[in-house]
Amino acid sequence: MARDTNNRGGNRRNQRDETPEFADRLVAINRVSKTVKGGKRFGFAALVVVGDQKGRVGFGKGKAKEVPEAIRKATEQAKRKMIRVPLREGRTLHHDMEGRHGAGKVVMRTAPQGTGIIAGGPMRAVFEMLGVQDVVAKSIGSQNPYNMIRATLEGLGKETSPRSVAQRRGKKVADILPKREDAPQESAQVAEEA
Repeated sequence: MARDTNNRGGNRRNQRDETPEFADRLVAINRVSKTVKGGKRFGFAALVVVGDQKGRVGFGKGKAKEVPEAIRKATEQAKRKMIRVPLREGRTLHHDMEGRHGAGKVVMRTAPQGTGIIAGGPMRAVFEMLGVQDVVAKSIGSQNPYNMIRATLEGLGKETSPRSVAQRRGKKVADILPKREDAPQESAQVAEEA
């Protein structure tokens, strides 16, 4: 009887793990040593970014005596700490923003279609796992991958979509977004006058 309940619980857990497909990217691996009486003991620290490439991303760090175990721990932690980020047209950010963590500062800007991911190292991993296709980003300050990732996620956490802003203000999305139809008409009038 008890065996059946364990199997059911195990199946549920396996189904939950299998349903969302996550991609992961190893950002940094650090070998640390501890000097003991008999010599040195080595350990490994791994930094991993995980995402579903559809607007969810998270990062985790794991430490162990072996590299694969450190990566596994980091991946599990990253899956537990995921955040959702609204994307415009599923390919870029809604607006420009800055993120800070410690001495790390990052600037992220929206980009037109076809730009690609212009970002370095750890930031690139975050954007690829998030599913962003067009973005321009710059890291200012600390080059520590831990702080760069934390600053990037802190900035992405501040992003708001027009839908959420409209809902918060009790308006329609069309009222909040700038009118794009007026600009071509004005330029056509200027061309006619010239």
